[in-house]
Amino acid sequence: MTQGTPVVDDDPTPLAQILADFGVPYADSIGQALTFVAVFLAIYLFGRAVILPVVNRALKARDLDAHARKPLKKIVSIAVVFVGISVAFGAAQFGSFLQSLATIAAAATLAIGFAMQDVLSNFVAGIFIFTDKPFRIGDWIEWDDHAGVVEDISLRVTRVRTFDNELLTVPNSQLTDGVIKNPVAKEQLRLKFVFGIGYDDDIDSATEIILDEADEHEGILADPEPSVRLIELGDSSVGLQSRIWIANPSRADFVKIRGEYVKAVKQRFDEAGIDIPYPNRTIGGGLELANVDGLVEPTDDD
Repeated sequence: MTQGTPVVDDDPTPLAQILADFGVPYADSIGQALTFVAVFLAIYLFGRAVILPVVNRALKARDLDAHARKPLKKIVSIAVVFVGISVAFGAAQFGSFLQSLATIAAAATLAIGFAMQDVLSNFVAGIFIFTDKPFRIGDWIEWDDHAGVVEDISLRVTRVRTFDNELLTVPNSQLTDGVIKNPVAKEQLRLKFVFGIGYDDDIDSATEIILDEADEHEGILADPEPSVRLIELGDSSVGLQSRIWIANPSRADFVKIRGEYVKAVKQRFDEAGIDIPYPNRTIGGGLELANVDGLVEPTDDD
């Protein structure tokens, strides 16, 4: 070996050995670095060209939305990078460094785990949302005292646009720990509305009007068929509950159709002389005055 050339380790990498044979200074270090880069790039490019497309096709086969696939694909990309670095460390004979890195990473993971319990719980909840699919982007959901349309789902939070046009960023754990109502999960919404009529009004005539107006409205489905049921005999009215179905509505469609339908029934009731009575309230009791002796002087009739 020529003078000034560093001594290569007993078991150098093939690339380091080639550089040493050509008398390249610091052949061992340069060979390890080039080996690391070459192996990492090979694995990374293979992952991008083969593994990611395969994962993407598998996610599409499960009928996941594009926004739902994005974070899962990101996790796969990170895994490819991690595997590439690990294999490249081994190929470049950085074994001792990799062991130290693993020890540091284990200690850091334990510390981060305690400090980020909420973040991790939201992350796990996000995975459950992707796998169980209780709702999807574009769905109208209701939970606790909130309601809105899902705009985005990530692995930590879900963004919901309320019907007042407010954007809520909701931790995923809040949507998996409680009860979520998805009114249009089956692409149809059943709407119930109670019409109160007077005791002297004809129930059959009122029922016919309610069904006729449901049949006339183009936004109300004929199948399932609209129905009317007598559900209550109130203090001042007879309650007729109308059940109608709307095809995959947004919140705006739902409010619009309900308003038009109720208005049409009310107009028909007015034309037919069917009364929608006001609730009656009777207040009873009396007023008693105590300890008023001497406060009021009798009038002098003389």
